[in-house]
Amino acid sequence: MSRYPKGYRKPTDSCDNCLAWGDFSGRFCQTCYMFGRSHETATCVGCRRVQPLKWGYCRLCWCQARLHTQAAVGPLTAGADVIARLQAVRHHQLFFVGLHHRNGSAPAPPQRGGRRGPPRKPPPAPAWWPSADWRQLPLFEQIPHDYSRLDPTAVDLASPWLAWAKYLAHRLAEARGWGRNIRFAVNRGLALVLTEYVEGDVIRHSEIFTPLRARDLPVGHTVTVLEEMGIFLDDSEPTFERWLAERLEGLAPGIGAEAERWTRTLRDGGPRSLPRRQGTVWLYLNHVRPALLEWSNRYDHLREVTRDDVLTHVKKLHGHHRRDQPVALRSLFTWAKRAGLVFRNPTSRIKVGQYEYGVIQPLVPAQVDRSVAAAITPAARLILALAAVHAARVAQIGALMLDDLDVGNRRLTVAGRVRPLDDLTLKLLLDWLEHRRSRWPITANLHLLINNQTATKTNRASNHWISATLRGQDATLERLRVDRQLEEALTHGPDPLHLAEVFGLDEKTAMRYSDSARALLEQAAEQQLR
Repeated sequence: MSRYPKGYRKPTDSCDNCLAWGDFSGRFCQTCYMFGRSHETATCVGCRRVQPLKWGYCRLCWCQARLHTQAAVGPLTAGADVIARLQAVRHHQLFFVGLHHRNGSAPAPPQRGGRRGPPRKPPPAPAWWPSADWRQLPLFEQIPHDYSRLDPTAVDLASPWLAWAKYLAHRLAEARGWGRNIRFAVNRGLALVLTEYVEGDVIRHSEIFTPLRARDLPVGHTVTVLEEMGIFLDDSEPTFERWLAERLEGLAPGIGAEAERWTRTLRDGGPRSLPRRQGTVWLYLNHVRPALLEWSNRYDHLREVTRDDVLTHVKKLHGHHRRDQPVALRSLFTWAKRAGLVFRNPTSRIKVGQYEYGVIQPLVPAQVDRSVAAAITPAARLILALAAVHAARVAQIGALMLDDLDVGNRRLTVAGRVRPLDDLTLKLLLDWLEHRRSRWPITANLHLLINNQTATKTNRASNHWISATLRGQDATLERLRVDRQLEEALTHGPDPLHLAEVFGLDEKTAMRYSDSARALLEQAAEQQLR
């Protein structure tokens, strides 16, 4: 990770590990950074420096031994001869970053199209599912495979399964725009996983995740190839299961089991209920957990909870908790009554009351100016415009596809609603598309907004990445979206039908914006009369 602030260009410097001179971010060049992540740090046998070591020698000693070998007899080989040549190093010839080639050859002259370097490695030969006349059936099915014990230097490169996997990896790389480093790392991961593979084996996520991560190899891309081969089983524990186990901890066994059934019914739906969004499920269980923890000290099942218990708990609540927790408790006990777990619903006829929203206040120009100044990248400027001009939510911005953009007719489809493109948004869109084309020219991701993580995949960018630029500002993306809708109500009048038509709001939300706009207009009129 760079030690310099964002937007600062680090001057030309020397790498702290290999002492190479060049332009790079942080203390190390890219090769030394990756070398240090996969090797342990100790005192080098050759130069006596404390550095990441491979076979007892740092990368600078390895580079010098390779230069001596190439100048003398040819390529560096493996075995005892390598150790002898490492021990023969008596001095170090410094070099520039990017000019020290592993094969010792000088940079090739520029080819047509401006590309430098040696010609590309030919693609792997076409391969298919290896055919076998017979195979040994496994005696035990549940014995896990320990991939961490495999020696990376002893992989079976002649395996037909590895040849087929490399061919599929090449096709996926061409289709999804994987770079050279990703291709090389995926091939290393496939060689490690498929070395002792025999037909009929199943490779599980729990078996390969830790060994691949320990060697800094991409798990997701390797899994994509294994899924294409049809030999992968995803046995990883879902995030929802871990979260549910944490939330139910501390509850009485009976209450915990009933709360778990209710939570799963909310998520998956039931005979008389539709499935809820995962965010809603999280909120509901978090709201009922304080009451369930309190009742677990006295009761073993929900049927022991009385109406007085619910009223006593509600009286201790304040603010939005006084409204949210009774709503979640009502959902829990309504489901329990329907499932036959309780005789009477203790939350029936307990009035929650209507939540009184305050008047939405508009943003001041200084707050907006600070957010505009913070958006310095093409993606950040486009995201800000989509929220501040078109009132798009963070999730809607991340879900935008390239097909949603119609530059010729100056239209943009946001959440199924076609919106005209103003001059500012159109300019920012064109700037982002130009940056996207130059930065990831062969990406197969069809989402409008992509980054380094999603450019080699097909999924959308995360909400965290989209809102990261304005996080901590007074005018966040959500506040800019709210301010845009309030500005529409102030400009065209507090008409909820107009707001619902322009932004696709439901009737309650549109009426809330109209009420706030009406209150602000009346306040401004009173001040003018005074």
